[in-house]
Amino acid sequence: MPGELRSVPPDLGTPSQLTQLSSLSVSLTQDLMRAALGPGDRRELLEVLAASVRHGQDLSARLLIHNQWQVLTVFPHRQLMHSTQPLDVWLELGPAFWQVGEVLPALVDAPAQPVDPDAAVAAPFAALPPLLWAVAVAGARGELLPELAGQAAYRVAPGVDLSGLFIPPRMLSCITRLRRETCSLREIADWPGVGKAKAMRLLNGLYLQSALIVSRTHPAATNEGWRGYPPIDPD
Repeated sequence: MPGELRSVPPDLGTPSQLTQLSSLSVSLTQDLMRAALGPGDRRELLEVLAASVRHGQDLSARLLIHNQWQVLTVFPHRQLMHSTQPLDVWLELGPAFWQVGEVLPALVDAPAQPVDPDAAVAAPFAALPPLLWAVAVAGARGELLPELAGQAAYRVAPGVDLSGLFIPPRMLSCITRLRRETCSLREIADWPGVGKAKAMRLLNGLYLQSALIVSRTHPAATNEGWRGYPPIDPD
């Protein structure tokens, strides 16, 4: 039935750093492989979510949250998520400490009928945007996503609706300014009370909300020295 787990791995309670990507699309798998390159070969949740949104592919991730394994499934086209615990319970434990175990094809069916993600009857489904925003602004990754890095300038897309997100006042001021101006990362970081780390998290969050215009040719575009993931070794 829709909303029920189809095939949770039998070792769901056992930690694992392996990923099972063979049933995902080739392009999504390559993105997830790049995301794992680096110290400790650890894949960050923000990168997994960004890949799912970018490719429009449903997927599930097994997360270690407060010493318990949980399953998160995202449906980017439907702007919905499904979780084994309510999102507000997870957020209280801090997304900076969530660890990704396995990444799998979606283990949960999307609902057959439209769901109001704000309604109590939608549980265990919920709106996806608040999760994306929370992981971007408070998760483990504090660097720009590779698709945003390099020579670029940024602006908030006209008419975008960010209601329903918890946006700190300083970031809200930045968003208001970026609705009027196109700015580089360096310029945003220089705004009062922002700094580079907060600016990068803001841009990541806006990107995952489809709220960011990235220009490589605007006069404000600068190269910040970060060019994204290293290439994958074909061997």
